Amino acid sequence: MRFYLDEDLSGKIAEIARGVGIDIVTAHDSGNSGAEDQLHLAFAAKERRCLVTRNRDHFIALTVKFFEERRPHAGVLIVPYTMPSDRFSLIASALARFDGDHPEGITIYGLAFLSLLQQ
Repeated sequence: MRFYLDEDLSGKIAEIARGVGIDIVTAHDSGNSGAEDQLHLAFAAKERRCLVTRNRDHFIALTVKFFEERRPHAGVLIVPYTMPSDRFSLIASALARFDGDHPEGITIYGLAFLSLLQQ
């Protein structure tokens, strides 16, 4: 699975995740710092990367919009606020578990929530 880390999450998460073999790029890596969320979602879809964000409500609404407009979409993985954003290793580990549990990725227009304990 390939991930695109939204700029509302620290790039340190990506650094740690790469260290355990996760294919992840950040908005900063991609030259998209400061871009609107719609551009982040479009870029992630173009690169066939699941967008990882804490911005739940906005990306759920954007996913519906992309679906209605039949725009490409590669899934959104939401990091809940119950995971402290400064616990970089915790989030990176949860991403690694999610990746291992979902080798096929998230379905097109799919939404999932990252959890400390994946099923």
